[in-house]
Amino acid sequence: MSELRRSDYYYDLPGELIAQDPLEDRSSSRLMVVDRNTGKTEHKVFRDITDYLEPGDCLVLNNTRVIPARLLGVREGTGGHVEVLLLKRLTGTDWETLVRPGKSCRPGQKLEFGDGLLKAEVLETVEGGNRIIRFSFDGIFEEVLDKLGEMPLPPYITHKLADPTRYNTVYAKFDGSAAAPTAGLHFTPELLEKIKNKGVSLAYVTLHVGLGTFRPVKEDVITDHKMHTESYEVTQETADIINAAKLAGGRVICVGTTSCRTVESCATPVIETGSVADGCPEFENRYEVRPGSGETDIFIYPGYEFKIMDGLITNFHLPESTLIMLVSAFAGRENVLDAYKEAVSERYRFFSFGDACFFH
Repeated sequence: MSELRRSDYYYDLPGELIAQDPLEDRSSSRLMVVDRNTGKTEHKVFRDITDYLEPGDCLVLNNTRVIPARLLGVREGTGGHVEVLLLKRLTGTDWETLVRPGKSCRPGQKLEFGDGLLKAEVLETVEGGNRIIRFSFDGIFEEVLDKLGEMPLPPYITHKLADPTRYNTVYAKFDGSAAAPTAGLHFTPELLEKIKNKGVSLAYVTLHVGLGTFRPVKEDVITDHKMHTESYEVTQETADIINAAKLAGGRVICVGTTSCRTVESCATPVIETGSVADGCPEFENRYEVRPGSGETDIFIYPGYEFKIMDGLITNFHLPESTLIMLVSAFAGRENVLDAYKEAVSERYRFFSFGDACFFH
């Protein structure tokens, strides 16, 4: 395979197609359905997704919850403004963070938020320029964060979010993300119930979205890009649901690239799991999901062979991002770029609060 270049995943997007606000009804966004083998497209409404799901299929959803991870404060001594984005909790008081302006926040610099309600000290600078920060506070950190923090909306969203709950899925459960798993924003409780009643199983994984998902690719050759690690957990119950669907011949359909990266990180050859006897030829090329928790830096780009995922529900992603590269690995670069070009001409809404695709 020839070198994969970042520019191969560029497309032109008019700025006015970047969705600035969520729709009142989550499930009323548009849905482009794409046959990944032929590239054929259909134009639907998101709630029509039920027409493309079959009894025995399994829908995998990421139940992480976005926290108010954006803190605005001042630098002690100078009073200069500082912005801190919480990326990953390391201990009860220590976080890996993204800090702006970084040059003014060297190790030893002390910070203050909310007139001293929350204080912090920069401990060290780590790979990629992130800072490890230690916070000091009275009471419970999450309660302090609820008072002082803001939802960490992406920089391309310039409107203020009237209802912060709209940047979380209706099934969000475990705190820890700095960005939403946006494909899941289209589901309502009613739509999920309708899907279950059709005989589709729901399996919940947790991947706390951080820099690994949204850090831009800066290298010209994409294989030179290094993914940042993100924390995940797959329970035994979830693994059992996914594996049962797979074994019975159902499709595993991931809601979002984060769900995809989680199950693919946990994919293990059936022979190695000990769930079948060695020497069974029919199991030699079959994988199942192994439960567990840990860190993943999996980077999926064209050439990757998917082991678990059979279908993908996802939003329209930024040009030259790791996300459009993942989708291209699944559906083919030409098919994806053609679909995106069509979406632009059809005036679809793009990115976090935008419309959705179903690649199958």
